[in-house]
Amino acid sequence: MKVLILAAGYATRLYPMTLTQPKPLLPVAGKPMVEYVLDNLAPIGNLDRIYVVTNAKFAQSFQQWADHYRATKSKLDFTIVNDGSTDDSNKFGAIGDLNLVLERENVDDDLIVVAGDNLFSQSLEEFGKFCREKKAPVLGVYDVGSLEQVKKYSSINLDLNGKIVAFEEKPQHPTSTLIGIALYYYPKNTLSLIKQYIAEGNNPDQPGRLIQWLYPKTPVYTWTVPGLWYDIGSKETLEEANRIYSHR
Repeated sequence: MKVLILAAGYATRLYPMTLTQPKPLLPVAGKPMVEYVLDNLAPIGNLDRIYVVTNAKFAQSFQQWADHYRATKSKLDFTIVNDGSTDDSNKFGAIGDLNLVLERENVDDDLIVVAGDNLFSQSLEEFGKFCREKKAPVLGVYDVGSLEQVKKYSSINLDLNGKIVAFEEKPQHPTSTLIGIALYYYPKNTLSLIKQYIAEGNNPDQPGRLIQWLYPKTPVYTWTVPGLWYDIGSKETLEEANRIYSHR
């Protein structure tokens, strides 16, 4: 199984902190936030390659971090993929970057895709087990407990088996507090659908749009993320996460 970490954004809302450092490498409670992703994915096991897709501005920063992480914390094998973008005006978008990695690295294996700025507090080992059992696309979901909060994310309705029957990005009138987060599993036999999505000229940004396009075509299941989860999108969220995780 492979892992792809999405880390090619410019995080302009966090300027000036992210002018010289990519958001996933910003520290939370003394640890780069991307390490919360990897440390909690590692228990899944049999992760034989970690791809980190980033931009021309921060590719070297991620390479240095990956070399240090492998030398001091885990023997995971990393490939840093530079998408060549230099700012928001020429970025590929998250799905565009996913497709780029599939094609450039000839990925032909089950794939976990996760945003590098997700903060998890608990192991994702059970996510890996669930994905291997389902052998179908899986979306990580989280209950934010507020309909107002859902408007910033995606609204999801499920059937009794946890399969998606409705999905809407940034809904105006959500009916559930369950949201899809940037944690995905795509089995090997569905990777061609990602390429099809791009080939048809669909929006290459916001990875949830791929799920919105995908679920009417093939079953997409959900798995509820345990513990705490943060999407670091603002200075306020970063400060709150620092407070919470410092006391854990």
